[in-house]
Amino acid sequence: MFISIDGQRLTLSDLVSVARGTAAEAVGLTTDSRAAIERSRAWVVSVLHGERAIYGVNTGFGSLARVRIDPDQTSQLSRNLIKSHAAGVGPAAPDEVVRAMMLLRANALARGSSGCTLALVETLLTMLARGVTPRVPSLGSCGSSGDLAPLSHLGLVVFGEGGHAWYGGELLPGPEAMRRAGIPTLVPAAKEGLAMTNGAQMTTAIAALALYDSERLVADAEVAAAMSIEALRGVTRAFHPGVHALRPYPGAIFSAARLLELLAGSTLTDSIPDKVQDAYSLRCTPVILGAVRDQLRFAREVVDIELNSVTDNPVMLMDIEGDDPNRAFSAGLFHGEPVGMACESARIAIAELASLSERRLFRLTTGSLSARLPPALAADGPNDSGLGMVFPQTTAAALVSENKAIGWPSTLDSIPTCEDQEDHVAMSTTAAWRYRETLENSRRVVAIELLSAARALRFRLSAEPGLRLGAGSAAMLPRLAPILDAGLVPGEEIEACNEQILQG
Repeated sequence: MFISIDGQRLTLSDLVSVARGTAAEAVGLTTDSRAAIERSRAWVVSVLHGERAIYGVNTGFGSLARVRIDPDQTSQLSRNLIKSHAAGVGPAAPDEVVRAMMLLRANALARGSSGCTLALVETLLTMLARGVTPRVPSLGSCGSSGDLAPLSHLGLVVFGEGGHAWYGGELLPGPEAMRRAGIPTLVPAAKEGLAMTNGAQMTTAIAALALYDSERLVADAEVAAAMSIEALRGVTRAFHPGVHALRPYPGAIFSAARLLELLAGSTLTDSIPDKVQDAYSLRCTPVILGAVRDQLRFAREVVDIELNSVTDNPVMLMDIEGDDPNRAFSAGLFHGEPVGMACESARIAIAELASLSERRLFRLTTGSLSARLPPALAADGPNDSGLGMVFPQTTAAALVSENKAIGWPSTLDSIPTCEDQEDHVAMSTTAAWRYRETLENSRRVVAIELLSAARALRFRLSAEPGLRLGAGSAAMLPRLAPILDAGLVPGEEIEACNEQILQG
């Protein structure tokens, strides 16, 4: 597969395939993109010696925007910006996040509105293709003016100013990694310090990868829910399409239909004659998971826009009408607020998915609530407590509680920076990291529910051999059997199931 980037057509699946290493060698610029990049670069060069002040081209940055820079010093200005802003700290960001950052930055520059050189974009794409992945600290970005610190650490390697990068399985000094990969480092030209660092690419990289996995997790959560509802001898009338047509949220309609599809053919559901309704954690499943789907749909709209957006400052509008010769416009497209808010919404949704999953799990492992399943799902009584699921339920409770503890919206916070020039920052990067952490916790909760529901269904089948499982359970049990029968301790079982969910 060949991926052409021009700042307008990058898809989420493209991004994931490159970030996770399956398509990096097939990324290239379109002919139109090359022409657009060179056109905006030519304009920047043409104004370097003029009288007009162009922010970040022949002026200082931030609170020093009124300070004019001699044309002969503009390259040094870009170099100083990269080095001074490489102030990130903490653990390294995962490789997939850094690779996604690199592609996103290249795609933003490919639009031809940033005034950078063609060589800068091509170098980023060559690094992706040859497996040079800069070490980028995960902490230190406020999300405005974009992810300055993370992108500066990326810039250190691109411009040969230091830093470190992984290449061939080794963490090397940046210049050495580039040398071994046969990639020349660049001398930053005028405006290229800003072109490298302005934009919420770390925020968006984290958000996009988490969103991709979230969309798959909600589907697995529906499978887990169907298995639990079946094991608990649930009532399916709550999922009737006529019911959800009365409150027509798209996500709820979809989830209710999918639950009925997964439960089709089961002789366990609707099998208790006098039972007319279930507890909320069963009966309201399509409403809650439907709301999760609807929030993820909103986040997807934001991410799809951000994947193909210019986030520079200033931006070069080469085709504006009128007589204004100044094609540079200083604005705020680098601000991470849109993506940060989308992360908050998606994070809350995924946290609720896990909370609901844990409540069904609790019913599966609580004898008085489980329609006569063994207490703790320990088939041999107290002597089997080590093989039951009561202790993994405790793990699920801990993970759900952790999701709540990190639930405060990061984008509500703002601490002014840069001598109050940047007086309202997004804190979007923190929102994105918290979304990713919540997703990882929640995926493990769903894994625990899948394992617990599978144990419960096995018990039902052994106790009543003539039972028929629903379509979803019948398909899932054979896939979970190798984990359940491997003699693993509960933590190992959970991680094995978690890995299966992550791999799709």
